[in-house]
Amino acid sequence: MSFATATTSIPVVLSSCLAVLAGQQPVAAAPPADRVLLAPHRAIYDLKLAKSRGTRGIESVRGRILYDFSGSACEGYQLQFRQVSELDSGEGKPALSDLRSTTWEDGDARRFRFTSENLFNERRTDIVDGHADRDAKAVTVSLAKPKEKKFTVPGTAVFPTEHMRRIIAAAREGKSVLEFPVYDGSESGEKLYNTLTVIGHPIEPGNRAPDDASARVPDLAKLVRWPVTISYFDKTDKKSEQGGEEVPVYSITFELYENGISRALTLDYTDFIISGEMTSLELKNAKPCP
Repeated sequence: MSFATATTSIPVVLSSCLAVLAGQQPVAAAPPADRVLLAPHRAIYDLKLAKSRGTRGIESVRGRILYDFSGSACEGYQLQFRQVSELDSGEGKPALSDLRSTTWEDGDARRFRFTSENLFNERRTDIVDGHADRDAKAVTVSLAKPKEKKFTVPGTAVFPTEHMRRIIAAAREGKSVLEFPVYDGSESGEKLYNTLTVIGHPIEPGNRAPDDASARVPDLAKLVRWPVTISYFDKTDKKSEQGGEEVPVYSITFELYENGISRALTLDYTDFIISGEMTSLELKNAKPCP
């Protein structure tokens, strides 16, 4: 799973009208992503509550995300991800959520392997293990856990790393809106999200210098980055009570460098919003393709 889809361990409202505001209609495909080179890296983000709203009454959040990305288009992309979050509602012992996942996706976006484990207050609540394979007609998903099952999702669905590559390719082309169904193996392994991605104006090198760990990596200062918001919608097409518009399950906003590194995270779960500050960043050596 990508950074965006990997953050679903904690249960922004955007609609298709954003396409009109952006001055163009949503597109169903981005330019070819084969020229997008993603940087292997290890990043840590510290989490805290940015805003609380709704009925859940979250008073504080603290936690951390570990994001360890490696690989290349020729050997495939691997992501090791962990998000630990402590939520305090002010009613006693805080709730502790711990999501751990490992995924692998080949460079042609035809094969995807995934395994994840979710713990709540140190007790396992979910475990998922499976793989997905794409052919000319559809994507076939084979689950080993939580139970053996095989099913298909539409061939238009993209895997997480391919989704990120398409976003970067579209941003380089000056596009501002993308829509894709995304399959990432999350939750029970049977979830398929519709996604709406809104890409802001590019932030050119030298402008709006960051003040987090990314500022300590000279190579990043030479790269363009874009503000990006991705909203995830349930395929059941739930409508809001006001206006009948689709309401996202959650959304994530971040600044995306053209090499795939993300900073300045905001995770919006409707009832509360969490910010993620990059506190550590290590670039790893990339193995050149033959």
